[in-house]
Amino acid sequence: MTRVKICCISSIEEAQLAIKSGVSALGLVSAMPSGPGVISEELISQIAEQTPPGISTFLLTSKQYVKEIIEQQRRCKTNTIQICDKIVRGTHSQLKQVLPGIKIVQVIHITGEESINEAFEVSKNVDALLLDSGNQKLAVKELGGTGRIHDWTISRKIVESVKVPVFLAGGLNAENVADAVKQVKPFGVDVCSGVRTNGKLDEQKMKSFFTNLKTVLQ
Repeated sequence: MTRVKICCISSIEEAQLAIKSGVSALGLVSAMPSGPGVISEELISQIAEQTPPGISTFLLTSKQYVKEIIEQQRRCKTNTIQICDKIVRGTHSQLKQVLPGIKIVQVIHITGEESINEAFEVSKNVDALLLDSGNQKLAVKELGGTGRIHDWTISRKIVESVKVPVFLAGGLNAENVADAVKQVKPFGVDVCSGVRTNGKLDEQKMKSFFTNLKTVLQ
């Protein structure tokens, strides 16, 4: 079964609804330069503490210094860190050494063929990759939540070239998730706006998303 991560969880109630639907992971968004779903670190901590064992809680961070990421994780108490930008001070290995038992997921924003080599190099020092459709080079960085699809042929090449699990994000919804999984063959998929109506989790959209995802596995 392809794992499902629902991102931009905004409340304990949304977390419970997502878990009820069958997700493997919750995405909890801390301060970002742009994009939806940002909540306070206090609320992230509350949701993480109330999430049952077996469900991954992803802290989405825009921080680029290892020291700051470590401090933030200790405040938020999630079991996974999703690094949405590039680390510029410190290394992934240092992060893993200081936080044993915490999974490290690096986002790769698919901008072109150059993303394949970037993903391959980063994959050597993290637990998983997440392929998204942001753009770190804009004046106001896009680090996720764009609702845009990127080039899945590049994503497929990354999946084939690395040895760690890969999550696919970027514009997924009930209508395209089956095709995305067939093309890319990711370990998991990550969805935000595709299962929401007016910004709120939509139970019917989640059911349709899971139903269509399961057709790939039959």
